[in-house]
Amino acid sequence: MLKVPRAAKLAGELPSLESAYEACRLETAQWAKTFYLGTLLMPPVKRRAIWAIYVWCRRTDELMDSPQAQGLPITQLSDRLDRWEERTRDLFDGVIVDSLDLVMADTIERFPQELQPYLDMIEGQRMDLQRHRYNSFDDLELYCYRVAGTVGLMTQHVMGLDPAYTSAPWSYRPNTSEAAIALGIANQLTNILRDVGEDRGRGRIYLPQEDLARFNYTEDDLMAGRLNDNWRELMAFQLQRAREWFARSESGVRWLAADARWPVWASLRLYRGILTAIESIDYDVFRNRAFVPRTGKLIDLPWSYLVAQVR
Repeated sequence: MLKVPRAAKLAGELPSLESAYEACRLETAQWAKTFYLGTLLMPPVKRRAIWAIYVWCRRTDELMDSPQAQGLPITQLSDRLDRWEERTRDLFDGVIVDSLDLVMADTIERFPQELQPYLDMIEGQRMDLQRHRYNSFDDLELYCYRVAGTVGLMTQHVMGLDPAYTSAPWSYRPNTSEAAIALGIANQLTNILRDVGEDRGRGRIYLPQEDLARFNYTEDDLMAGRLNDNWRELMAFQLQRAREWFARSESGVRWLAADARWPVWASLRLYRGILTAIESIDYDVFRNRAFVPRTGKLIDLPWSYLVAQVR
């Protein structure tokens, strides 16, 4: 049962559930255009839940990366994360403080969630407090799981599974949780490759140090935005790794509920398209932002629909 603080009730501070969801829709549409396009293909009850989860994740990210967070000492950032973790635990106990809590509580009630992925995402933000370099891909994989693979776990119960999944032979039934995590990791690797130029401005290098050494490309080269053959080979290697993670996720996407398969396929294919966009700008993510044009998104939708019909 949801616990709305009496003071909030009396002061009329909480909006209606409908207006709270509408605020989430607008924020998702503004900040995650490719992702938002995919959600529009879902039934209303599912798309609203996804918008709520997206905004919760965005709030978590903003604790570290918003303009207000820039320049704050580590102790204050750590305190922000601690308070957010406490509030998240309260949310799962049914305590509602604001409009985001309202839609999240409704989402959790309609699509039962586990608390742990949310705590893991907060832990991913704590990793950004402690380190700005990753020696190996194994180190980076843990980070990608926490800040993005967790989203797959948060949303998998909203998406649901095809009823045929439970009756299919074991050999045809992939671990759908692992596939959901793989899609989140693939998306985060794509973000990292697209945002190399932006991240260097904040002193962060997410490309594994072992890969920089392998392709003889130094941190000084990266900070200078040096575009050479070593960089192109390094990036081609990173893009292939991201595509492999997208491929890992596909077996799980094929078993999603019928009303979620097309949206997720569309989002997967469109986000993977950013990798092709990076290639089209000759890997120059220092001076360009790779994206899939709106016309390309619209053209891909019928292809995604056809792919979604094959399990």
